[in-house]
Amino acid sequence: MSAAVSTAVETPRATRPAPPRGLATLVNTRYLRIELRRLVRNRRAMFFSLLMPPVFFLIFGTASAYRTTMVGPHANVTAYVAVSMALYGAMLASVSGGASVSVERAQGWTRQLRLTPLRPAAYVVTKLGGALALGAVSIAVTLTIGAFSHAQMSAAAWVGCALLAWAGSVVFAAFGLFMGYLLPTENVMQVLGPVTALLAFAGGLFVPLDKGSLFYDIAQFTPTYGLAQLVRWPLGGDFSWVAVVNVVAWAVVFGVGAAWRFRRDTARV
Repeated sequence: MSAAVSTAVETPRATRPAPPRGLATLVNTRYLRIELRRLVRNRRAMFFSLLMPPVFFLIFGTASAYRTTMVGPHANVTAYVAVSMALYGAMLASVSGGASVSVERAQGWTRQLRLTPLRPAAYVVTKLGGALALGAVSIAVTLTIGAFSHAQMSAAAWVGCALLAWAGSVVFAAFGLFMGYLLPTENVMQVLGPVTALLAFAGGLFVPLDKGSLFYDIAQFTPTYGLAQLVRWPLGGDFSWVAVVNVVAWAVVFGVGAAWRFRRDTARV
């Protein structure tokens, strides 16, 4: 009897694991894998993000004259178009990934997640991470096709343009998230698709902007203008602080808007 009591006393109690802190509370790898699989199954997002930008590049950027016409010390027009379409693909991927929150809200998925230990901020970070992952694939596909289609630029420009396009696409990931909370489910993608294309035209991704024109002056206030200028900078253009201010300002606008709508959504019973 005494031996049994002694054994029970001496047996250490199982300790509960400490709750995660810091970055671990924002990055849930299991939920991120679920989000990535969901994006891969979304045929519409995959089509528009991975197929349309390369097709547009092959249509608009592979003329024989573009291969010999230079836009910088070591870049031709074909590379210029490839970089522009890579940015457009990253924008489409980021917007569709962020806007998917609208469908999840309508299906009650976000309400179910509130019953789990997943923090609301971790949900937002996961959505942004999935959108950026899809954007990285879109950029890689478009630039790879560009490389096989005689796009010419320096090795540093290949890397720099790809990284700037990928990092800058977070602006449109926040835009998609903001619109996903703001617009009803049945209209979100019907609105965001044309709006993203219109912003791409306004920012000069499809047609170069003529400096000094009224359209150029207006384009400088669009969220695509700054991104286009920065992404093309490694090709040999001049660095523009106006473009940096443009990107930062729109990132703040979309980020604050997404946070505002997110707080209103999570406050609902």
